[in-house]
Amino acid sequence: MKQDNSATLSNSFLRLVTIMDELREQCPWDRKQTIHTLRSMTLEESYELADAITDSDWTGIREELGDLMLHILFYARIGREQDQFVLQEVLEGIATKLINRHPHIYGDVTVQNEEDVKRNWEKIKMKEGKTSVLSGVPPSLPAVVKATRIQEKARQVGFEWDNKEDVWKKVEEEMGELQEAVRAGNQAHIEEEFGDVLFSLVNYARFLQVDAEGVLEKTNKKFIHRFQQMESAAAADGKKLTEMTLAEMDALWNEAKKREH
Repeated sequence: MKQDNSATLSNSFLRLVTIMDELREQCPWDRKQTIHTLRSMTLEESYELADAITDSDWTGIREELGDLMLHILFYARIGREQDQFVLQEVLEGIATKLINRHPHIYGDVTVQNEEDVKRNWEKIKMKEGKTSVLSGVPPSLPAVVKATRIQEKARQVGFEWDNKEDVWKKVEEEMGELQEAVRAGNQAHIEEEFGDVLFSLVNYARFLQVDAEGVLEKTNKKFIHRFQQMESAAAADGKKLTEMTLAEMDALWNEAKKREH
């Protein structure tokens, strides 16, 4: 495994900081940016990193990490200009937080496994002034990711199912309630119950040690790939999907599935 040389790493980091300062001072586009104009671009870069991770694209991961690093330095530069904070405070702050939240490494606390570590984290966060174990879940997270984080947080205080069998029973219960709502034709109730089904399935995914967001994205990509193969196969025959019957499209879909295997 490659090892970073401390001196070289420091030089590379300081070089990027210097470049960021130069761009902010000399480039019209960079001078114009604010924390608000950067926000959407930062989200885009985060999703591009997520895509690279989903595809296990290590070259892409390295590139996207660099893009995110630039954004971090950009925010730090603006923070300095606004007399809010400097980059050193950002670095020292996260270093101090890591030490405080890992007393089993930097203190005398003993842990047996990762679950002990997570429980300690929640206790420490509450001591730091948080009023709820759920307060650390960002409101803007995608819904599936947010559901997972909410459930993981609740687990740390013991609010958790005993086993996956009971969780599946809950999924079946919620699906039954959804069907009742569908039969009743109450749209508001249908939406509520559908949300409950999704939430319970995310819970079941945790018990199966499955990343619900990650596997759903893989399924999205798989569907896109198969659908585009259908379009290509239809075009090769001089047809468009809009001109084909469902049976004909289903045949193309099955052919696309066979090619994958």
